[in-house]
Amino acid sequence: MTSGVGWVRCISVVVAASASCASAASEAKWLRATSDHFIVYSSVGEKELRKTATQLEQFDGVMRILHNIGAPTAEAGTNRVTVYVVDDASDVRKLMGKGSANVAGFYVPRVNGSIAFTPRSGGADGNLRPQIVLFHEYAHHFLLGTFAAAYPAWFSEGYAEFVSTARFEKDGVMVGVAAQHRAYSLLRTRGLSAERLFDTGSRRLSDEDRASLYARGWLLTHYIMFDAARGATFGRYLDALNKGVPSVAAAQAAFGDLRALDRALDAYLARSTIPGIKIAYSRLPDTKVTVEPLSTGAEALMNLRMESERGVNRQTAQPIYGRAKAIAAAYPNDAVAQGWFAEMAYDAVQDDDAEAAADRALAADPKMAQALLYKARIHLRRASAGSVKDPEAWKEARSWIVKANRLALDDAEALSLYYDSFRAQRAPPTKAAIIGVKRALELVPQDPGLRFRVATQEIRDGDADDAKRTLRPLAFNPHLPADNPAARLITILESGKIGPDALRSLGQGQGETADPPPPG
Repeated sequence: MTSGVGWVRCISVVVAASASCASAASEAKWLRATSDHFIVYSSVGEKELRKTATQLEQFDGVMRILHNIGAPTAEAGTNRVTVYVVDDASDVRKLMGKGSANVAGFYVPRVNGSIAFTPRSGGADGNLRPQIVLFHEYAHHFLLGTFAAAYPAWFSEGYAEFVSTARFEKDGVMVGVAAQHRAYSLLRTRGLSAERLFDTGSRRLSDEDRASLYARGWLLTHYIMFDAARGATFGRYLDALNKGVPSVAAAQAAFGDLRALDRALDAYLARSTIPGIKIAYSRLPDTKVTVEPLSTGAEALMNLRMESERGVNRQTAQPIYGRAKAIAAAYPNDAVAQGWFAEMAYDAVQDDDAEAAADRALAADPKMAQALLYKARIHLRRASAGSVKDPEAWKEARSWIVKANRLALDDAEALSLYYDSFRAQRAPPTKAAIIGVKRALELVPQDPGLRFRVATQEIRDGDADDAKRTLRPLAFNPHLPADNPAARLITILESGKIGPDALRSLGQGQGETADPPPPG
C-alpha cells in the first residue's frame, strides 16, 4: 500500500451484485472468472463474463495510470474483490434488505474478502446504469487500498463519481465523461456551497443535500483533476487535513476564499465542454482472465452462498443453514460446497455440523484455507465458551490458523484471526500477533473493523500519533455520522489521554466498548 498523501491520485471502489434465491439467474449455469484484482461470479455466459472481468481490470489499470502508481505489486490477488452479478436491481435489493429501496448495487469491505453485488441490466444512458454503480464502488476500494490517507466526504464520493462514468470506446477508455445521472442536482437545485462541502463536522444532510454532495463533489473533483495547479492546491489541503487541521480551515488556507471557489465551480459547470482524457488500450496491462464452471455442489448452493456472503446474524443465518444442509449432504466430496456449508453452519452456531463439513472439505482438498480457518474458529469458540485455561487447547486451535498462514503468508484473514484469538482467550496478544494484524491492515485497509482493532492496539501500546493516522479514514467516512467512534477517539487522543484511559473514555461516554468481539 502506498503511504503518505501526495497528490491524491487515488481511489478504490468495488461493487457487486447478488441474486436472490428465487432469481431467474439460477436457471443458468454459474461461471467464475478470476483475474489479478477480481473474482466475478455470473450466469450470463462465458463471453459476457470475460468481458466484465476484462473491463474491471482495465478500469483498475486506468486509475493506476491516472495516479501514476505503476503496475500492481506481487501482492496482486491477496485482496481481490468478489463480484456477484445478478439479473437486475430487484435481486440486489433483496440481498441488501432493509433500507434498499433506491440501491442499485453495493459493496462490503472485509478482511476475509471484500464483496460487491451488481445487476447485469438496469437504467438506460443518463440514469444510474449498473456499470456506473460497479465502477463507483470499486473506486472506493481502490482509493482506500492504495493511499494511506483520509479524505473528506465530497472527495470520496466525488472521485468515485468522476471515474464511474468511464466509457469503453474502440481505441481506449474515456475518463472525465459528464455525470449525466447527477444533472438534476447540478442544474436544478441550489446545491451545497464549497464551505458546506468542506465542513466535515456537519453530516446531517437532507436527501437533496446528500444528492448534492455527490454532484458538487463530482464537479469539484473534475475541476481539480485536469489542472496541475488546482491539483497541487488540493494536495496542500489534504496534507493539512491529515495532520489534524480542521477541514474548513485547511480548505481556506489552500484554496483561499471559498465563495470565490463557488463562483469558479459555477463557471466551470456552465462551460460548453468539459475536459477529459482517453487512455489507449495499448497503455493498459495485458489482462489475463480465467473462466471456469462451478462444481456441481457449488452451483447448487450458489444462491444461498450469496445470501450468506451478504452478511448474516445468528437469526438470519438459521434459515440459510436449514436450506443448505440438505443440499450440502448430496455433495460430501465437493470441497467448495462443504467449505461454504461449514461457514453457513458456523454462522448459525451449529458447530458440530460446521466442523464435520470443514473436515469433509479438507479430505477433498487439504489446502483449502477457508476450511482450515473455520476449523480454527470452531475450536476457538468452544474454548472461549468453556473458559478453557489449558494453553495447549488454545495452541491447538491456533494451529489451524498457522496451517492456513503457511499456505499463503499474506492471507489477511489468517493474520487477523490469529490476533483475534488472543481476545477470545482473554489474553494479551503476542508481538507476532500484533505484527500480523498490522500486516493484515496493510493488505486490506478497506475493512473498518480491522482498522479500528489496529487503532485500539496502537492506543494500548501508547502510539497516539499512529492511532490517529489509522483512525482518520474511519473518522471521515461519509456514511458515518460526524461523531462516530473513530472521530470521538481522535478527540480523546488529542486531549492527551492514551492507553486504557483513552479507550475507557470512549466506552464511558457512549456505553460501548472499544474492544473487538471474540470470534463467533
